[in-house]
Amino acid sequence: MNHGGAASRVDNIRRSLVHLKMPRALEMLDATLRGIEQGKIDGIEAIDILLNEELSLRENRRIKAALRMARLPIIKTLDGYDFSFQPSLDRNRILALAGLDFINRAEVVHLLGPPGTGKSHIATALAVEAVKAGKSVYFIPLADLIASLTKAEREGTLREKIRFLCRSSLLVVDEIGYLPVTPGGGNLFFQLVNARYEKGAMILTSNRGFAEWGDVFGDPVVATALLDRLLHHAVVIQIEGSSYRMRQHADLLPEHARMAPSNNPPPLPKRRGRPPAKEKPDLHHG
Repeated sequence: MNHGGAASRVDNIRRSLVHLKMPRALEMLDATLRGIEQGKIDGIEAIDILLNEELSLRENRRIKAALRMARLPIIKTLDGYDFSFQPSLDRNRILALAGLDFINRAEVVHLLGPPGTGKSHIATALAVEAVKAGKSVYFIPLADLIASLTKAEREGTLREKIRFLCRSSLLVVDEIGYLPVTPGGGNLFFQLVNARYEKGAMILTSNRGFAEWGDVFGDPVVATALLDRLLHHAVVIQIEGSSYRMRQHADLLPEHARMAPSNNPPPLPKRRGRPPAKEKPDLHHG
């Protein structure tokens, strides 16, 4: 093939890459052709390089967009978590969760422990793994979730809001117990949990044990109904230890605050099926 014919074919390739919207392959074309001319790669390898570069670009774009839609406050990874600082935490158990089988089984993962022990870090890191695997994710603190549901109820769009929150394969509800739940908020959260029950996975983080959820939600009946569903198909991870954020200033803290007390949850209740409808508490009043 003469030089003019080769140049014409390269121009055709460039135009085709533009029409196919393959910017990364177009960017890498000249360097790849030089590799062929220098005998470093053959034609098949060149095609493989160009396609892999383009696929990598598209995958990175997909992940970036999905992370933005997930509303993660910050990107965290399991590689960035200091397991050595929390010896009570089973690293292998967390890595097993990163396999994401719990999402396929529509299970609920509870991350319990004192403030600063890395609950939100782990929840966020698992959410990032889910996004990378192509799962839809939505992350929201409980206070923001209750405010959103309350607004939807006031505007008559609660059903649509709950339907929207049920679309994600994984819903992460952060900071349960950090702020008081507004009156009626527990009922709204129950409606969401009930709608996702056995249909969509969740990760919940809390600094309060399950026995305290009656105080957290301001209603022991609502708390019991919530736990009935949230503990049925559940993985409970208890993190004990001091605050990771305060590790460099531990000597400035009072003695009782240097090591937070254990927040061990009670054993999972034995479930023998749901009670008849007439025995369920009325959880749909405002």
